[in-house]
Amino acid sequence: MKKKILIGILISVVIAIVFYGYIYQSHRDISTEAATYSISIPELEKEFTANDSLALVKYQDQTIELTAQITAVDIENKAIILDNKVFATFEESLPENIISGKMATIKGRFLGYDDLLEEFKLDQSSIIR
Repeated sequence: MKKKILIGILISVVIAIVFYGYIYQSHRDISTEAATYSISIPELEKEFTANDSLALVKYQDQTIELTAQITAVDIENKAIILDNKVFATFEESLPENIISGKMATIKGRFLGYDDLLEEFKLDQSSIIR
């Protein structure tokens, strides 16, 4: 009887340790990850226009790289807008050389498409060049 209780406690402890490790795993560092997709904004729009469900499954939570013109800079919210179509937020403050009208290549985690604002959302973005 004591063996069964001891084995039950041991199994419970192992399950708890595995569960804790799964829940509290380390966060991704998007800035050091290689981009899964390097795509232009018109190509991204074309895929979402053709089949938004399929495109969302393909790009959701993936690291993507985009090259486009910066159309707006929001220093207070640490965000930029590319070609009036992509809203990208940054973890840290924006680099000093970010200005509207300049071409930039950014990498970030794709969050999705906002139907209301008709723009794509990225977070954890970083400037590549």
